[in-house]
Amino acid sequence: MSERAAPEAIVVGAGPAGLMAAETLARAGIGVTIYERMAAPARKLLLAGRGGLNLTHGEPLDRFLGRYGATRAFVEPAVRAWPPSAAVAWCEGLGQPTFTGSSGRVFPKALKASPLLRAWLNRLGGLGVELRLGHRFTGWTPDGAIRFETAAGGVVEVRPRATLLALGGASWPRLGSDGGWVAPLAAAGVALAPLGPSNAGVAIGWSDRFASRFAGQPLKRVAISIGGVRARGEAMVTRAGLEGGAVYALNAPIRAALGRDPSRAAAGALDLRPDLDAGDLARRLARPRGKQSMTTFLRKSIRLSPVDIALMRETAEGELPKDPEDLAAAIKAVPLAITGFTGLERAISSVGGVRRESVDEAFMLSALPGVFVAGEMLDWDAPTGGYLLQATLATAVAAASGMAERLAAS
Repeated sequence: MSERAAPEAIVVGAGPAGLMAAETLARAGIGVTIYERMAAPARKLLLAGRGGLNLTHGEPLDRFLGRYGATRAFVEPAVRAWPPSAAVAWCEGLGQPTFTGSSGRVFPKALKASPLLRAWLNRLGGLGVELRLGHRFTGWTPDGAIRFETAAGGVVEVRPRATLLALGGASWPRLGSDGGWVAPLAAAGVALAPLGPSNAGVAIGWSDRFASRFAGQPLKRVAISIGGVRARGEAMVTRAGLEGGAVYALNAPIRAALGRDPSRAAAGALDLRPDLDAGDLARRLARPRGKQSMTTFLRKSIRLSPVDIALMRETAEGELPKDPEDLAAAIKAVPLAITGFTGLERAISSVGGVRRESVDEAFMLSALPGVFVAGEMLDWDAPTGGYLLQATLATAVAAASGMAERLAAS
């Protein structure tokens, strides 16, 4: 079946990018209908909100923009136009006060997404935005209509004046962002970068003994280095390898190291005591050990945890060094042989998607005039810490604003 009434504008995807795009369009006086494949909107946002919903970050803007690394130029105009202060004002305008934590991260005081989402959906309803759930985007018909398959098994074709795609990347696909848009966009001639995991755990070939005993154990206050880049924070041992903030912060250099020779593992190093230099550590380790076992001595003298010590033994060739300087060096550089990422199904975000050269400054596709793209569909990358949601919302505002200008001029 085909819908008879042609909406002025449609947004495909009811995640944060799609909802923000719809709000921006509706405030410009444009009639908007959102189409979403899931049975409820913003499923991934609600999942992220269980951990506190890190909205943005309070650091200076130039430093903030540097967090986007090699993809900074792609998102910088949008983030400068709708900066972290705008994200805070928007959140508080929904009746959700915010606070800035000691790390600079900004959160709603409710520390969850559900109150924010309820207020947002109420605002969109008041602006006249329609939300149609259970509609899966499948591409375009030969004569240019946008095609959806419905949850009831039907087919809907829509012919809006303009379209904004906000279908997310490909992380946590069970929540809706499964990358199913790649094939129809590629068929339409849109240049795409392959989708891959970002802010994801890494695979390391632990022994069965180590993995079964220590999976789920935290590595606290450590530092990890790879490719000349170092990140401090915490990590978690998993059966497959490692995950956590210190690992996520290094996803880009890990990806680069793996790409240089996919047949070889990327060589990283784990510093179990980054707060002490090798000299201080060696002096502490030079104290008499007496009748203590090596495990007891390391635990008491320099406060290594059982998982720290087991990890050293796991990666050591033979016994741990007994010489204090050699042992200190081993503690400061536990070798990590990273063979890959642990997969999109549990990655916090994804990298890849619509390349920068495929869109204009308003994120309109050059291959499909009148079709705009926002959020994680675009090929940019960022660590956790508020940078992901900030760029998602900012690119949605930029794309919707560009669409509004195009509609006004036509």
